[in-house]
Amino acid sequence: MVKMALFGAGRIGRMHADNLAANPKVDLAYVYDVYEPAAKEVAERHRTIVAADVETVLADASVDAVLIASSTDTHVELITASAQAGKAVLCEKPIDLDIARVNQCREAIADCNVAVQIGFNRRFDPTHRAVYDAVRAGEVGKVEQIIITSRDPGPPPAAYIKVSGGLYRDMMIHDFDIARFLMADEFVSVSAIGSVLVDPEIGALGDVDSAMVLMQTASGAQCQICCSRRAVYGYDQRAEVFGSSGMVRSDNRRPSGIIRDTATTTDARVPLTNFFIDRYPEAYVAELNDFIDAAATGRVPSVTFEDGRRALILADAANESLRSGAVVQVSYD
Repeated sequence: MVKMALFGAGRIGRMHADNLAANPKVDLAYVYDVYEPAAKEVAERHRTIVAADVETVLADASVDAVLIASSTDTHVELITASAQAGKAVLCEKPIDLDIARVNQCREAIADCNVAVQIGFNRRFDPTHRAVYDAVRAGEVGKVEQIIITSRDPGPPPAAYIKVSGGLYRDMMIHDFDIARFLMADEFVSVSAIGSVLVDPEIGALGDVDSAMVLMQTASGAQCQICCSRRAVYGYDQRAEVFGSSGMVRSDNRRPSGIIRDTATTTDARVPLTNFFIDRYPEAYVAELNDFIDAAATGRVPSVTFEDGRRALILADAANESLRSGAVVQVSYD
């Protein structure tokens, strides 16, 4: 058993609480949220304790690990304090919106010798993982091109956009990670375009809602990422890897296997209309299981702090390219 505490009891925190409580290898010992009624609701649901503060959790020597699902601006402080207290850490993405703070956090936890995993759950999605496995097995030969499509059912509210860090750091950061995961070679250049095509209010807040990014590795292999804050037909999540020997791709999840051909539609297959929690339930469970194993055995997690750092570096490069209109050369130093 791994005794764990949950920091954050909002939408994503409640989902994580359900998974923690359902996992036979986890003892959910504490729930903490700055908004105590949310923590109390989750704690009562899973018959556990509401922590008065973070310090109470970290001072409890019986707690082995923490799951951080609080707001992004709290991540660095909580990762640092938890790792320095000897707790393994699973933290939702991104680590932070400021690469300088991420680098400071990396230095602060360098000698802590605990598992620190970042929540890029899409690596654990069965369909994306099948693509990864096929690529690693050599089915596509030498990887030459990757195409990733990521479109949300609808834009988030303005209050969320204000604190999100922008589309590249908030939404596309998952796609930067999947691109690195599938390519298994670092991208050295980034070129980005972005527009406001969905909601003028997003533009008024200084962000874009429709974006494309082109990236290239040192060997010349290419990746295209296409993102939109709105897809009227549902949550659109696809990844394609093309190589010298063929192509493999993951498609959208469907509510059923039925294909409709009528007077008005041909080969109509509607994707799931709900959002990420409904699209990736198996991925969140597999992510948690991977973390539990890393925390229990001391091995390096499958998704490391450095993976989170490098995804943010690519997001920053995309923002720089959008501002300058130039191709940005990427350094991971």
